[in-house]
Amino acid sequence: MKIKHRIDKIGLHIYLQGELDEFFQTQVKEQIDNLIENNLNIQSVIFDMSGLTFMDSTGIGILIGRYKKLKKMKIPCFIANPSFSADKVFTISGIYDLIPRV
Repeated sequence: MKIKHRIDKIGLHIYLQGELDEFFQTQVKEQIDNLIENNLNIQSVIFDMSGLTFMDSTGIGILIGRYKKLKKMKIPCFIANPSFSADKVFTISGIYDLIPRV
């Protein structure tokens, strides 16, 4: 699992690449939380999912946890470019009701 990021005028873009599952859960949470905490002046967070090759319910939990954290900070978050398999999981789980797709 690789996590890359960039910051622009829209916000913090977080690129998730590889498999988002229980094996990488702790690493992914810590890296995303560090990115957020080190960039508190951002306008939004965009999770780019184009590089995901696999995601299970653990990935949903990670995203919901980050959504709750960002909501407390009044920072909106979005999902961008989900892979076909990730989009399927997001649609079935209803996560787009919490984290809109852009």
